[in-house]
Amino acid sequence: MKRLSLVFKAKANKALDKAEDPREVLDYSYQKQLQMLQQVRRGVADVATSRKRVELQINGLKQQSDKLTQQAQKAIEMNREDLAREALTRKSGLTSQINDLSTQLATLQGEEEKLTLAQQRLQAKVESFRTKKETIKATYTAAEAQTRINEAVSGIGEEMGDVGLAMQRAEDKTLEMQARAGAVDELLASGALDDLTAGPSDDITRQLDALSSSNDVEAELAALKGLNSPQQTQALPGADANAPVIDVDATEKKAEQ
Repeated sequence: MKRLSLVFKAKANKALDKAEDPREVLDYSYQKQLQMLQQVRRGVADVATSRKRVELQINGLKQQSDKLTQQAQKAIEMNREDLAREALTRKSGLTSQINDLSTQLATLQGEEEKLTLAQQRLQAKVESFRTKKETIKATYTAAEAQTRINEAVSGIGEEMGDVGLAMQRAEDKTLEMQARAGAVDELLASGALDDLTAGPSDDITRQLDALSSSNDVEAELAALKGLNSPQQTQALPGADANAPVIDVDATEKKAEQ
């Protein structure tokens, strides 16, 4: 089972590698980086909002503190030391809150600066990745197109392979039909097959042609025999050229009989 699992994983990885498009992977990675950058920007905005809220609180407390100071001074002028003490007591509480908020403000400002710097660095990386991504995609697209062209030219591609097989089958069929046509023509010429499209006159003509050819062969054969015979009949000088020629061999055979 372990071996089968390894084989299955190997086959699956090979199928995934074949189906994987690097351009899609790069685009997906770029989208993930954009999402991370968006999250960092949102974090910077949240920290900046918190910082601004603390600043507003501090400003409000300072205004209240200043107002209490003025009230304490006025109470002293009116010989109301008790009211002045109450105002200064409240001011002391506000001062404590202002100090706490100031500490919180400093922390928020530090976080905001860190996040802003991280955002700038991440944005620079994302821009660099985008440039490289587009370059790689363009290179891959060009290589893919060149590969398809080379496969089409060399006939390695599946489509061109099918075209080559179809062409080969067509050529084989053509040669087969030509061979059959030639064989039928030979059979018709030899008389082994009857030409159903030919009329009666064609049959007579063919027979006459055959007889004429046979007579020509016999005549040529007789001529060859006459030339090669050791006892040729020669015409006597002064004899009539139109007189019949006496066959010496035939005369001797009759005398022996």
